[in-house]
Amino acid sequence: MAGTRENGLDLVLAQPRGFCAGVVRAVDIVERVLARRDGPVYVRHEIVHNGRVVADLKAKGARFVDSLDAVPDGATTIFSAHGVSRAVEAEAARRGLPVIDATCPLVAKVHAQGRRYAAQGRTVILVGHAGHAEVEGTLGQIDGEVHLVGSVAEAESLDLSADTPLAYITQTTLSVDDTRAIIAALSRRFRDLVGPETRDICYATQNRQAAVRALAEVADLILVVGARNSSNCNRLREIAAEAGRPSHLVEGAEDLAGIDLGAARTLGLTAGASTPEVVIAEVIAALQRRTPLRISTLPGIIESASFPLPSSLGHT
Repeated sequence: MAGTRENGLDLVLAQPRGFCAGVVRAVDIVERVLARRDGPVYVRHEIVHNGRVVADLKAKGARFVDSLDAVPDGATTIFSAHGVSRAVEAEAARRGLPVIDATCPLVAKVHAQGRRYAAQGRTVILVGHAGHAEVEGTLGQIDGEVHLVGSVAEAESLDLSADTPLAYITQTTLSVDDTRAIIAALSRRFRDLVGPETRDICYATQNRQAAVRALAEVADLILVVGARNSSNCNRLREIAAEAGRPSHLVEGAEDLAGIDLGAARTLGLTAGASTPEVVIAEVIAALQRRTPLRISTLPGIIESASFPLPSSLGHT
């Protein structure tokens, strides 16, 4: 972290940043199940995309697997916040696995909307990134024809008639601006298109994206704290860069060494919805060890949403 100045830096924190209600719920589910079960607890896929969260839960006894094939018969199984396909649900049921579903309620809402559009006889367009766990789950939740579109170019090259009855749904962690551009491209091409605009992009994603845009108005350089495999963290870094600010995605304090802060007068910091507060605090502490910081927080939305736990675990 070369180039910091003796007179320090202004560090401005985005508001909101860090954990959202869906992540809080998912982590709470795993912790409660671990506290109640004597045997091992298996989680299909990372519960959320953050290495620290996964490591902490592993230390408490959670076992993360990529496939139900790795889950022994009879073992308690948790589905991650990203959701799973119907095929995974059916396999768990066939094997009689005790399942607790930690799918974010906003992801489950997208599944329901996709199924409803398909039942109306519409071809479904899923706006999202190929290979993402949430996208894989959503594709597997919808009967009928579904096309995955990840860019304006892909929207413009869809091999469908202009009169095809279409409906679109979206991955919850996309860039709002990019999604609007894709929806606009679809609207230009197809005459019978319905969908929820960008409302399926979850409130937490939209709030954090708005906050990083505000941060870019006052900061010379922006740090986004979060995992490299986190879609929402990557979008925050991209939005900061698109606003003309040098931006870096850092998974933790160890990533700061290669970042030159020498030209910055004001440093902005935010974190994705899957980033725990402890990691944010460690990054700030590492910055403070290198240079004096004058810390402030931008005005922003104070989130108060919470989601109930599955009935088997009680309610918040």
